[in-house]
Amino acid sequence: MTRPPFEPVAERDIRIVSAQLGRPARDVVGIAARCVCGAPTVVSTKPRLADGTPFPTFYYLSHPVATAAMSSLEAGQLMVECNELLAADPEIAAAYARAHDDYLADRAHYGEVAEIAGVSAGGMPTRVKCLHAVAAHALAAGPGANPIGDLALARSTWSPDVCQCPDYGLGDEEPSA
Repeated sequence: MTRPPFEPVAERDIRIVSAQLGRPARDVVGIAARCVCGAPTVVSTKPRLADGTPFPTFYYLSHPVATAAMSSLEAGQLMVECNELLAADPEIAAAYARAHDDYLADRAHYGEVAEIAGVSAGGMPTRVKCLHAVAAHALAAGPGANPIGDLALARSTWSPDVCQCPDYGLGDEEPSA
Protein backbone atom coordinates (compact mmCIF):
# COMPACT_ATOMS: atom_id res chain seq x y z
CA MET A 1 0.00 0.00 0.00
CA THR A 2 0.99 3.60 -0.46
CA ARG A 3 2.42 5.27 2.63
CA PRO A 4 3.20 8.96 3.10
CA PRO A 5 4.05 11.13 1.39
CA PHE A 6 1.23 10.52 -1.07
CA GLU A 7 0.88 11.46 -4.70
CA PRO A 8 -1.40 14.47 -5.33
CA VAL A 9 -5.10 13.68 -4.94
CA ALA A 10 -7.18 13.91 -8.11
CA GLU A 11 -10.24 16.15 -8.16
CA ARG A 12 -12.34 13.10 -9.06
CA ASP A 13 -11.16 11.41 -5.86
CA ILE A 14 -12.33 14.43 -3.85
CA ARG A 15 -15.73 14.30 -5.59
CA ILE A 16 -16.07 10.59 -4.76
CA VAL A 17 -14.99 11.06 -1.13
CA SER A 18 -17.45 13.95 -0.76
CA ALA A 19 -20.22 11.71 -2.14
CA GLN A 20 -19.15 8.89 0.19
CA LEU A 21 -19.23 11.15 3.24
CA GLY A 22 -22.31 13.15 2.25
CA ARG A 23 -20.38 16.38 2.85
CA PRO A 24 -17.41 18.17 1.31
CA ALA A 25 -14.14 16.32 1.90
CA ARG A 26 -11.77 18.33 4.08
CA ASP A 27 -8.01 18.64 3.84
CA VAL A 28 -7.37 15.29 2.12
CA VAL A 29 -3.66 14.78 1.48
CA GLY A 30 -3.82 11.29 -0.01
CA ILE A 31 -5.81 8.23 -0.89
CA ALA A 32 -4.30 5.61 1.40
CA ALA A 33 -6.35 2.66 0.13
CA ARG A 34 -8.64 2.06 -2.82
CA CYS A 35 -11.42 -0.33 -3.70
CA VAL A 36 -10.61 -2.88 -6.40
CA CYS A 37 -12.52 -0.59 -8.78
CA GLY A 38 -10.18 2.31 -7.95
CA ALA A 39 -12.56 4.37 -5.80
CA PRO A 40 -11.16 5.74 -2.52
CA THR A 41 -11.64 3.53 0.53
CA VAL A 42 -9.34 5.27 3.02
CA VAL A 43 -8.30 8.92 2.86
CA SER A 44 -5.46 10.59 4.69
CA THR A 45 -6.24 13.93 6.24
CA LYS A 46 -4.01 16.76 7.41
CA PRO A 47 -3.39 16.72 11.16
CA ARG A 48 -4.64 20.31 11.35
CA LEU A 49 -7.68 21.21 9.28
CA ALA A 50 -7.79 24.46 7.32
CA ASP A 51 -10.05 26.00 9.99
CA GLY A 52 -7.36 25.33 12.62
CA THR A 53 -9.00 22.29 14.21
CA PRO A 54 -6.56 19.56 15.30
CA PHE A 55 -7.50 16.30 13.55
CA PRO A 56 -5.81 13.15 14.89
CA THR A 57 -7.55 10.72 12.51
CA PHE A 58 -4.96 10.62 9.73
CA TYR A 59 -6.41 7.45 8.15
CA TYR A 60 -10.15 7.92 7.66
CA LEU A 61 -12.43 5.17 6.37
CA SER A 62 -14.56 6.74 3.65
CA HIS A 63 -16.07 3.76 1.79
CA PRO A 64 -19.75 3.66 2.83
CA VAL A 65 -20.13 -0.14 2.78
CA ALA A 66 -16.91 -0.63 4.77
CA THR A 67 -18.05 2.04 7.23
CA ALA A 68 -21.42 0.33 7.69
CA ALA A 69 -19.69 -3.02 8.24
CA MET A 70 -17.48 -1.54 10.98
CA SER A 71 -20.53 0.06 12.60
CA SER A 72 -22.21 -3.36 12.68
CA LEU A 73 -19.16 -4.91 14.33
CA GLU A 74 -19.13 -2.13 16.91
CA ALA A 75 -22.82 -2.70 17.63
CA GLY A 76 -22.05 -6.41 18.01
CA GLN A 77 -19.54 -5.61 20.78
CA LEU A 78 -16.37 -6.57 18.88
CA MET A 79 -14.57 -3.71 20.64
CA VAL A 80 -15.20 -5.36 24.01
CA GLU A 81 -13.65 -8.58 22.70
CA CYS A 82 -10.70 -6.66 21.26
CA ASN A 83 -10.05 -4.87 24.54
CA GLU A 84 -10.10 -8.22 26.34
CA LEU A 85 -7.65 -9.58 23.77
CA LEU A 86 -5.30 -6.63 24.33
CA ALA A 87 -5.39 -7.25 28.07
CA ALA A 88 -4.79 -10.99 27.73
CA ASP A 89 -2.23 -11.23 24.92
CA PRO A 90 1.04 -9.32 25.37
CA GLU A 91 2.13 -10.00 21.78
CA ILE A 92 -1.04 -8.49 20.34
CA ALA A 93 -0.74 -5.56 22.76
CA ALA A 94 2.87 -4.97 21.66
CA ALA A 95 1.90 -5.13 17.97
CA TYR A 96 -0.95 -2.67 18.62
CA ALA A 97 1.50 -0.31 20.35
CA ARG A 98 3.78 -0.54 17.30
CA ALA A 99 0.78 0.25 15.09
CA HIS A 100 0.22 3.39 17.16
CA ASP A 101 3.85 4.48 16.69
CA ASP A 102 3.68 3.79 12.94
CA TYR A 103 0.43 5.76 12.67
CA LEU A 104 2.02 8.76 14.37
CA ALA A 105 5.08 8.54 12.11
CA ASP A 106 2.87 8.44 9.01
CA ARG A 107 0.89 11.48 10.15
CA ALA A 108 4.09 13.39 11.02
CA HIS A 109 4.91 13.59 7.29
CA TYR A 110 2.17 16.24 7.15
CA GLY A 111 3.06 18.21 10.25
CA GLU A 112 3.09 18.07 14.01
CA VAL A 113 0.20 19.46 16.01
CA ALA A 114 0.92 20.04 19.70
CA GLU A 115 -2.68 19.51 20.79
CA ILE A 116 -2.69 15.95 19.46
CA ALA A 117 0.93 14.98 20.11
CA GLY A 118 1.06 11.29 20.95
CA VAL A 119 -2.62 10.77 20.05
CA SER A 120 -3.30 8.47 17.13
CA ALA A 121 -6.80 7.09 16.55
CA GLY A 122 -9.14 4.29 17.47
CA GLY A 123 -7.91 4.09 21.06
CA MET A 124 -4.36 3.08 20.20
CA PRO A 125 -2.08 2.17 21.86
CA THR A 126 -3.90 0.69 24.87
CA ARG A 127 -7.58 0.23 24.02
CA VAL A 128 -10.02 -0.08 21.13
CA LYS A 129 -12.65 2.60 20.84
CA CYS A 130 -13.21 2.90 17.06
CA LEU A 131 -13.07 -0.01 14.63
CA HIS A 132 -13.44 2.39 11.70
CA ALA A 133 -10.11 4.02 12.53
CA VAL A 134 -8.14 0.83 13.15
CA ALA A 135 -9.58 -0.83 10.04
CA ALA A 136 -8.65 2.26 8.00
CA HIS A 137 -5.10 2.02 9.34
CA ALA A 138 -4.93 -1.70 8.54
CA LEU A 139 -6.13 -1.07 4.98
CA ALA A 140 -3.66 1.79 4.47
CA ALA A 141 -0.64 0.11 6.04
CA GLY A 142 -1.32 -3.44 4.87
CA PRO A 143 -1.84 -6.79 6.57
CA GLY A 144 0.09 -7.22 9.80
CA ALA A 145 0.49 -3.52 10.50
CA ASN A 146 -2.47 -3.23 12.90
CA PRO A 147 -3.61 -6.48 14.52
CA ILE A 148 -6.93 -5.10 15.74
CA GLY A 149 -7.68 -3.55 12.36
CA ASP A 150 -6.82 -6.88 10.72
CA LEU A 151 -9.19 -8.68 13.11
CA ALA A 152 -12.01 -6.23 12.37
CA LEU A 153 -11.52 -6.66 8.63
CA ALA A 154 -11.46 -10.44 8.98
CA ARG A 155 -14.76 -10.39 10.90
CA SER A 156 -16.37 -7.91 8.52
CA THR A 157 -19.05 -8.67 5.96
CA TRP A 158 -17.25 -6.20 3.67
CA SER A 159 -14.20 -7.21 1.66
CA PRO A 160 -11.60 -4.92 0.09
CA ASP A 161 -11.29 -7.52 -2.68
CA VAL A 162 -14.89 -7.22 -3.93
CA CYS A 163 -16.30 -3.96 -5.27
CA GLN A 164 -19.44 -2.96 -3.39
CA CYS A 165 -19.34 0.71 -4.35
CA PRO A 166 -22.60 2.56 -4.78
CA ASP A 167 -23.14 4.81 -7.77
CA TYR A 168 -21.43 8.04 -6.82
CA GLY A 169 -23.38 9.97 -9.42
CA LEU A 170 -20.33 11.02 -11.41
CA GLY A 171 -21.50 9.71 -14.75
CA ASP A 172 -19.31 7.44 -16.83
CA GLU A 173 -16.01 8.65 -15.41
CA GLU A 174 -13.70 5.81 -14.38
CA PRO A 175 -12.26 5.90 -10.86
CA SER A 176 -8.56 6.58 -10.50
CA ALA A 177 -6.43 3.47 -10.46
